[in-house]
Amino acid sequence: MASLKTQLCIVGGGPAGMMAGLLFARAGIAVTVLEKHAAFLRDFRGDTIHPSTLDLMDELGLGERFRALPQRRVESFSGVVNGRSYRVADFSRLPTRNRFLSFMPQWDFLDFLAGEAARYPGFRLIRRTEARDLVEAEGRVAGVRAEGPDGPVEIRADLVLCADGRHSRMRERAGLVPRAFGAPIDVLWFRLPRRDGDPEAAAGRFAPGRLLITLDRGDIWQCAYLVPKGGDTTLRARGLPAFRAAVAEMAPFLADRTESIPDWDAVKLLTVTVDRLERWHLPGLLCIGDAAHAMSPVGGVGINLAIQDAVAAANILAGPLRSGPVAEADLARVQARRLFPVRATQALQRFIQARVIATTLKADAPFRAPLALRILDRLPILQVLPARMIGMGVRPEHVSAPARP
Repeated sequence: MASLKTQLCIVGGGPAGMMAGLLFARAGIAVTVLEKHAAFLRDFRGDTIHPSTLDLMDELGLGERFRALPQRRVESFSGVVNGRSYRVADFSRLPTRNRFLSFMPQWDFLDFLAGEAARYPGFRLIRRTEARDLVEAEGRVAGVRAEGPDGPVEIRADLVLCADGRHSRMRERAGLVPRAFGAPIDVLWFRLPRRDGDPEAAAGRFAPGRLLITLDRGDIWQCAYLVPKGGDTTLRARGLPAFRAAVAEMAPFLADRTESIPDWDAVKLLTVTVDRLERWHLPGLLCIGDAAHAMSPVGGVGINLAIQDAVAAANILAGPLRSGPVAEADLARVQARRLFPVRATQALQRFIQARVIATTLKADAPFRAPLALRILDRLPILQVLPARMIGMGVRPEHVSAPARP
């Protein structure tokens, strides 16, 4: 078995893992990131970049290079009921430099982070290598065993950072079990062509028993069709023509292009999960991002929470990690720092799922726009509140770990 040694081994090359890799490498730590795929190119991964993340790019001196990448800026979000649009979030009112959401394919964002991290000599990204198990020594996690293109490899590390998603194998191997809160919805993702003259850059379209989210990705609409938990089977049984007709009814401007959904293979199911670890760490191991807390797609804030976790981990752990294995008390500080934002965000998501989304999906007759939508539309000054919750989150993190050669 091949072997190598590093100070920090990060399992998973998603937003949490790549941001953590960049920040720890910038702080002078030897970092190895394991990514099981050959490339970041995978469909229907979240691609919302929030103002808090854009601010981090500026703090790191990467703002100009980041803004040069192809992306779509969105300054507001609306709800559409009975053909009328209600503006509910105005990001242009945020008290921050970057007053918009940026949409770009997640693979472009991850490639950008990987490229910037590669500027530091201590950074190593190993692709096509999947972590299979943990290495333990002297009562603590001391690394991982992985399978790569040339066979098995053992990576010894002073700290293992689990950023391998909501189905984390390393979390399972560590015996850490999340508490599930349940979710009354699932989401069907698909894409339709976007044309000049199309309305609303980003909107939620409400109808009895249906809810459709349309997000502007430049030349396409990224669409999320929400169904009751387990409702995917019933929907598919009605047939693809019925699904196309439902989309056209909710978003009439898309009616002339629903045939662009060629078959059910183009409609991907996201099984919504909301859960959270009670304990994010063991000696030598820390979970962040979806491995620590799976978020609902409500607000598209999962990427934001994952990146904020990575920043907090680097701020707190980079210094101690320079001296060797990190005390578990330091790992507990990361959880303590991030737990309140996660709890608050999940509580709000669960409230919206239960009181707004599930109510809409259960409705069988036309209804008025929810009171909250009507109030926000009539009082624009209040639109900064949902914009702030979505765009900046609860207690956004800032980079404090100093850069070192």
